[in-house]
Amino acid sequence: MESNTTELIHHLFFLILLIVAAGMIAGVIAYRIKLPDVVLFIGAGMLLGQGLHWINESSNSITNQLILVAGSTIILFDGGRNIKLQGLKKVGWTVALLSVPGVLITVAIAGAAIHLLFGIDWLYALLAAAVIASTDPASIIPVFRQVRIRERVRETVESESAFNDATGSIVTFALLAAATGETVLKVGTITWDFARTAVGGIVLGLIVGFIISFLVAHASIGIFRDYTTIAMMVTALSAYLIGDLIHVSGFMATFVSGLIWGNSSDFGLHMKEKNQEMIHFSDNITVIMRMLIFVLLGSQVDFNLLVNYWWQSLLVVLTLMLIARPATVFASAIPDRKSLWSLREMLFMVWVRETGVIPAALSGMLTGMGVAHSDVIASVTFMAIMLTILLQASTTAWMARKLGVEENHMLHDLTQKSKPNG
Repeated sequence: MESNTTELIHHLFFLILLIVAAGMIAGVIAYRIKLPDVVLFIGAGMLLGQGLHWINESSNSITNQLILVAGSTIILFDGGRNIKLQGLKKVGWTVALLSVPGVLITVAIAGAAIHLLFGIDWLYALLAAAVIASTDPASIIPVFRQVRIRERVRETVESESAFNDATGSIVTFALLAAATGETVLKVGTITWDFARTAVGGIVLGLIVGFIISFLVAHASIGIFRDYTTIAMMVTALSAYLIGDLIHVSGFMATFVSGLIWGNSSDFGLHMKEKNQEMIHFSDNITVIMRMLIFVLLGSQVDFNLLVNYWWQSLLVVLTLMLIARPATVFASAIPDRKSLWSLREMLFMVWVRETGVIPAALSGMLTGMGVAHSDVIASVTFMAIMLTILLQASTTAWMARKLGVEENHMLHDLTQKSKPNG
């Protein structure tokens, strides 16, 4: 027994040290060649996993699931912490439409493509589409940390990636229950599950975020002021854990608690003296989590599945990127007359829809359960992760410059407009 425990500890130490070392090297290369680091992290994982076989961590292992969940939670919290409530209010309608009906549009279009290309039943085709329907905060937020995008565009896409995880997960579980015969698929059931899970996550995030930030930053009752960064991590992890335990969206709760933490001054809770310490700590911990998540994801790419279903999976993902995503963005952004989105801003939002951690976790779960057509679901999910991150994430900066949605580009435009004629 003691020998097994020692071997497990050695395995975990080796795994973490190998991933972090590979991540640092990949990060240096990414900086030199001006690519988002997540692209090189996945490449390093493919080399260490499928190439050298130094990483053999199953997608169903406790270690892998722990890294996926903890990493996504911390990255999601940090994303919420960096969004200003005033800015979110301005684009709230677009975010809401992208996060609920937008996901359903994506499921319908991608599901139709999967049904036609793979010839599987509609229920399983829609299930596969639901798995890949949500965008990924773990890849989008880090890219936006490296590429300076107009604030309202960044806040919209980051918020969507947080909120639509709840929608995608709820639709996936509803379809899974129908596929396994546990329930009958009903619109009313899905609607109720979404309302309960999403609203419950929002309420929980508000409560957890406010209570802990109050205990940190209140002028007289702030007993944890000397442990600000530790309390910040406690907020992120406890919001997710409590949400999961009471069966509401833990990811939604984490994101909302991050919003409260980052906007604490709006509630009279000031943390300015700890701001640099928090930024330094969160930057380092999120980089480590990105390394762990994406090197592991790269190591788990199943090339045999991709070879068997490569052209069908490729066409499904191209449908997702070039048909479903534009339909989702235009259907969600155009009705928001308050935001008055420009065509260039909408086209940029069309391009940034990376697939990553949450779809990978859902796919791994379905494979582990032995769900029918799980090989098709896994193949489509792997292709979506590889194509969207390697193609879209790597060209985000270029696309931002071409469409003129960089922060410095906007400042340049304003400066030019302010100059007198002649």
